[in-house]
Amino acid sequence: MLTTDLDPATLTASQAADAIAEGRLTSEALLRACLDRIALRDDAVGAWAFLDPDLALAAARAADRGPVRGPLHGVPVGLKDIIDTYDMPTQCNSPIHAGRRPYADSAVAALIRAAGGIILGKTVTTEFANRFPGATRNPLNPAHTPGGSSSGSAAAVADGQVPLALGTQTSGSMIRPAAYCGVVGYKPSFGEVSRVGVFQQSGTLDTVGLCARSLEDVQRLRAVVSRIPYVPVGASATAPRIALCRTPEWAEASPAAQQALTEAAARLAAAGATVTDLELPAALFGGWPDAHRRIANFEGARNFGFERHRHRALISKALGEGRIRDGETTPLDAYIAAQRAAEAMRAWADEALDAVDVVLTLSAAGEAPVGLAATGSATFNSLWTLLYTPCLTLPHGAGPTGLPLGLQLVSARYEDERLFAAAGWVQSALAA
Repeated sequence: MLTTDLDPATLTASQAADAIAEGRLTSEALLRACLDRIALRDDAVGAWAFLDPDLALAAARAADRGPVRGPLHGVPVGLKDIIDTYDMPTQCNSPIHAGRRPYADSAVAALIRAAGGIILGKTVTTEFANRFPGATRNPLNPAHTPGGSSSGSAAAVADGQVPLALGTQTSGSMIRPAAYCGVVGYKPSFGEVSRVGVFQQSGTLDTVGLCARSLEDVQRLRAVVSRIPYVPVGASATAPRIALCRTPEWAEASPAAQQALTEAAARLAAAGATVTDLELPAALFGGWPDAHRRIANFEGARNFGFERHRHRALISKALGEGRIRDGETTPLDAYIAAQRAAEAMRAWADEALDAVDVVLTLSAAGEAPVGLAATGSATFNSLWTLLYTPCLTLPHGAGPTGLPLGLQLVSARYEDERLFAAAGWVQSALAA
């Protein structure tokens, strides 16, 4: 058992993993603490689509009997309910897939288990990871959205129900809910994490995302699902080169979000960072929202082939008359033109972002909006998804109702270690 009086559910994943490895905590005790928290809180939060406590406890007891298998040994993880597991249903928040049990684990689930992790259950997603909301509410204020589509993952981590969770991002589905719920969210460089066994919406945009309560935890989970050695990247020893990017959509951000970003940039400059402005060329980036929409919707309409042709009446109006209808009517030449435009933008971004350590920008337009009928705008996320860049959101400041705001950090694609080093420095500088 833990040798302190701390509730195990309040531990970060790294604290818990270290305590289990050192014999100061059992995986079963940690699982029971998480399950107690879920029993206490989930009627109000609604983060879980599927839980089997007996299954999870059996896995925890097995972990306690055996040797330490990897960086997540004995630590519970939540999976967004579009990520397959052989022993739990994957239902995508749709009656079309109600009760569907995959025959195999997704790649990420298998890697988590191989590293000793415990799959606690499936977290709520919006319908097929799109815009139609699920049952989850913001754990910090249940009258407000938790964001989407990885709503349950962010809410469960923020509420102390599980220390780690996986989501996905096609537009802003990991960064935005993490920001709304006040946790650390991470979208890796496109292609770094396998999507085998993850329900596909857009083959050239979908990315598995991670959320946790610390930067160290995100790195630990990233090492496991990327199948790379776990070597934590510490904060940069030297002040980073930071590019402040307001993006062309700056006017859509709330005054509180604008102020938080502007003041953060000033504080980082005062702490020693070299801060410059990054302007996106209008001639190249003026049409980025249309490029993202055409790619995502064209591919999505085809990936929903079974659902469209066999169960169209069970698809929500928001999805059927939104993304699917738009994708069905998008011509092939428009899709190809959008892909070519995206490649041109990526080529520009590769060069521009390689000249700095990190881009500082908004995680969302503001704090989590009131109401549960929508999940908020992905305007400040979709561009970076389109560019294939790694992104992190760190909690920073609060909006007018007291809900958290976030700062988004972005590095050149495939420079995820550079992103973590700069993020560590940024976090320390802003905490000083």
